[in-house]
Amino acid sequence: MTTDRNWKTRTKLVHEGTRRSQYGEMAEALFLTQGFAYDSAEQAEARFIEVGADEFIYARYGNPTTRMFEERIAAVEGCEDAFATASGMAAVNGALAAFLKPGDRVVSARALFGSCLYVLDWLAGYGVEVVYVDGTDIAQWQAAVTPGTKAVFFESMSNPTLEIVDLKAVAELAHAAGATVIVDNVFTTPVWSRAVALGADVVVYSATKHIDGAGRALGGVICGTKEFVRKVAEPYLKHTGAALSPFNAWLMLNGMQTLDLRVRAQTDTAAAIAAALEGHPKLGRLIYPGLASHPQHGIAAAQMGGFGTMLSFEVQGGRDAAFRVLNALEIVKISNNLGDAKSIATHPATTTHQRLAEDQRALLGITPGLVRLSVGLEDAGDLIADLTQALAQA
Repeated sequence: MTTDRNWKTRTKLVHEGTRRSQYGEMAEALFLTQGFAYDSAEQAEARFIEVGADEFIYARYGNPTTRMFEERIAAVEGCEDAFATASGMAAVNGALAAFLKPGDRVVSARALFGSCLYVLDWLAGYGVEVVYVDGTDIAQWQAAVTPGTKAVFFESMSNPTLEIVDLKAVAELAHAAGATVIVDNVFTTPVWSRAVALGADVVVYSATKHIDGAGRALGGVICGTKEFVRKVAEPYLKHTGAALSPFNAWLMLNGMQTLDLRVRAQTDTAAAIAAALEGHPKLGRLIYPGLASHPQHGIAAAQMGGFGTMLSFEVQGGRDAAFRVLNALEIVKISNNLGDAKSIATHPATTTHQRLAEDQRALLGITPGLVRLSVGLEDAGDLIADLTQALAQA
């Protein structure tokens, strides 16, 4: 296990959290076990009273491979600790449900992934007061985050319209009111994240996305202080069964070794695509935080350092025109995932956000013509050519 926090991100992504067995293996070991044996009944009793730093009871509570992943992502994110979960939504649900109780007030940006909205609405049904605001409007945050607010929640870059929340400004308001700042950081990625430095208390990821990076496995993680992770989140997560499997943790560890290289290359390609498509006559709007035309371009530049691997565009002509474009793509695949090595196009209005009411989609800017593009590792010129020929079919 390494502890040098002065290492740069790329080094941490390769080496942090490593546990080697007596064999001194170079690759991360896969401990594919759900239970652990004890030398004596006394040792078992002692471990159930207090688990040591490198001790384990049951894979639902922790596993050596999973622990490597938790320590590595915590080191990269700049947090004290992390708890790995079975999926990104298990992380979102765990961070919120473990923390909030009836009567608590949570203020959330309304621009969220559909499943995140479901979790908040479910909590509201059990007596949690949920207040939604326009995440880009600091005045609405100021009005809503009243003293005694328990938490604020938002996506640092929203799905799928790529709105950027001013994390530092919202965190200052939240902390002044005594609230905990919980940030879904999937679109920003660990590579471009400065969430903790800007005031986030808890950061959640769907590791299914860029961290795995190859569309292989589900996973999620909650990063935060040791107090929050172990005293607040862990009891709820381990008793409700949200643990990440050791095999999936092993895949995530392998994915992390190339995460920085992949995300930087994908970001460069996303910027090239955005530049090539800006002003295209078949597009009503093009959304990419790296463009000066993006409403929060300055905030994105200040709090990210890179503008991410995602862009969205609205095809003129609505759903039918958008479908013609999607069906004409040759390299880019149609799917609802993102963060993959393969470029993926998604039609949010009929897939990821289709359960939202039409007026709610309209409020969020999820129009019938909107297409979300997750940029992969293919050649930038090939992707631009593919998108250009597909748009000609609109």
